[in-house]
Amino acid sequence: MGDRVVVVTDSTSYLPRGWAVAESISVVPVQVIVAGRPYDETDDDQAEVVSLALEQWQPVTTSRPSPERFLRSFTAAAEAGASHVVAVTLSADLSATYESALIAAKEAPVPVEVIDSRTIAMGLGFAAVAGARLAAAGGSALEVGDMIRRRAAAAQVTFYVDTLEYLRRGGRVSAARAAVGHALQVKPLLHIDDGHVAMLEKVRTASRALARLTELAVDFAASRPVDIAVQHLSSGARATALAAQLRERLPSASVVECPVGGVVGAHVGPGMVAVVVSVRDDA
Repeated sequence: MGDRVVVVTDSTSYLPRGWAVAESISVVPVQVIVAGRPYDETDDDQAEVVSLALEQWQPVTTSRPSPERFLRSFTAAAEAGASHVVAVTLSADLSATYESALIAAKEAPVPVEVIDSRTIAMGLGFAAVAGARLAAAGGSALEVGDMIRRRAAAAQVTFYVDTLEYLRRGGRVSAARAAVGHALQVKPLLHIDDGHVAMLEKVRTASRALARLTELAVDFAASRPVDIAVQHLSSGARATALAAQLRERLPSASVVECPVGGVVGAHVGPGMVAVVVSVRDDA
């Protein structure tokens, strides 16, 4: 009898509503803490709570899932008949979530491979979905893990933020860089570079920044088959406009719009728009 593989990921994959259930992916929630009160990122109202708190400059912090929460997910997979689990988390340089999964894997009743995706949001999400679809088609744990790694590595994650202040508060950019950006009123474009948040470009206006996100996605996609996610925090109109441009420019691509949750929101602030381009790999 072959492997029966279950894919587990964390909530910073920000899968569109219903996708996790449809693809049989188990999602372990990361927590966001607003004014001392913890919320699971899978709670329906947490993104709105976080956005409001950030706008009011209330304290917002994040907390990795405990190893016990991962262990519960791994155990449930085993009880449902899984012979192997492949768990994939957001970049270990952005969170200790990966570490929690590693700790839990040692106690799991079935073999668990834990993968550091080196990315986040739908860069992680598309990889988890590709792995889950391969698992459903009978792929082995080794094949599923390899697919997830390839998809995560072949994703471009770029994003626009209204201000660097939230990233500065979270220690993701230096105070000096944030101060310069504020003084010059530049609009930063950032990206995920080998698991880290890095500055990509600086532009003068929000409209120019959003246009550049489109250009960067189109250039990266080229003529390759790609899945695209346009993600946002409290910026639905911007995301919808951007998704429409991408559908026009890349008619063969699949384009989905979906919000991010409070964990990423705590670090980027309201107004963030991200574009994830994931190169398909059906080999």
